[in-house]
Amino acid sequence: MTTPTPQPSATPEPPNANWHYESSVAEVEAIIDRIESGELDLEEVFEQFSQAMTTLQECERFLASRQAQADLLIETLNDTATS
Repeated sequence: MTTPTPQPSATPEPPNANWHYESSVAEVEAIIDRIESGELDLEEVFEQFSQAMTTLQECERFLASRQAQADLLIETLNDTATS
């Protein structure tokens, strides 16, 4: 009996082709620095925090998508090796 090959989850890709994980992480780090500086008023803190959360969600979707791809490749390699 053959076990079904796992399919990648339907996680959306990052928002556009110019999106980069590393620059997104740097953006979040910059936002954290601005918030921690204490120079922002409360409204700006909430706006910056919201932007950081959105960017982190994009990063999470990207990582989940790449993990699903890696899992599928590993499963394919395992199936090939045992055939």
